[in-house]
Amino acid sequence: MKEQNCVKIEFPSRSVNEGFARAAAAAFASQLDMTLTELGDLKTAVSEAVTNCIVHAYPDRLGPITMKLRILEPDTIEVQIKDRGRGIEDVERAREPLFTTGGEERSGMGFTIMESFTDTVKVRSRVGSGTTVTMRKKVSRRAATR
Repeated sequence: MKEQNCVKIEFPSRSVNEGFARAAAAAFASQLDMTLTELGDLKTAVSEAVTNCIVHAYPDRLGPITMKLRILEPDTIEVQIKDRGRGIEDVERAREPLFTTGGEERSGMGFTIMESFTDTVKVRSRVGSGTTVTMRKKVSRRAATR
């Protein structure tokens, strides 16, 4: 897929930056003229990915989170959320619904939610080096002309 536009943002793993990431993703995605439902889905997926970094990658310290957003032809948005934290020992197990390493207050539904609200989710991780989550979503064409 050919890239039409992209942006890359880095921010610390503070919980207040989860809302910033949602807003930044929504602002960038606005050029696709998404429906409100599609925009809500994108924001939810971004929120889950960033929250995973905050809670799991850096449980006892602050660390960098990089969000890269790309508009790809035709009418697809790609979001990449990357951390340089602890990494995931078993990615397949981590993607199972209700599995969590974050304690009783965590639902273990992060990856399931990301998969529900996007078309594809790819997870690459290395213990001690961090995790990269790449999500893609094809959007419907609302505008009469492009």
